[in-house]
Amino acid sequence: MHQVNFSEQSMGELKKLDKLEQLQLIEQFSSLTPDMLRKNNEEVGNFERDGKRFYRIKFSQFRLYFEKQEEAYFVHYILHQHTISDFVFRFKLPVSEEWMVEQHQSFWNYLETLKK
Repeated sequence: MHQVNFSEQSMGELKKLDKLEQLQLIEQFSSLTPDMLRKNNEEVGNFERDGKRFYRIKFSQFRLYFEKQEEAYFVHYILHQHTISDFVFRFKLPVSEEWMVEQHQSFWNYLETLKK
């Protein structure tokens, strides 16, 4: 079992979960094996950004982005699935672009057209 550390953002999201969900989330980390981290599979995705290897696991409606640090995992972000934040982080767009996209009305108009 590895130690799991959380960033301020991920700790804030973790605190919003009930205790049972928190325990299930931690259990998901304890079940990770080195072999699972080596492969890019359905359970654990990975990509490199700024010289760091990030991993992504799915938990309920959340996506957890973390890195392996020696004998610990550091969870950088817990993001809701199908959100612009999740998309931006996964596809390596700069955060400032995310903010600009969200602020532009044409972006919201475009999303409305997808509903039809």
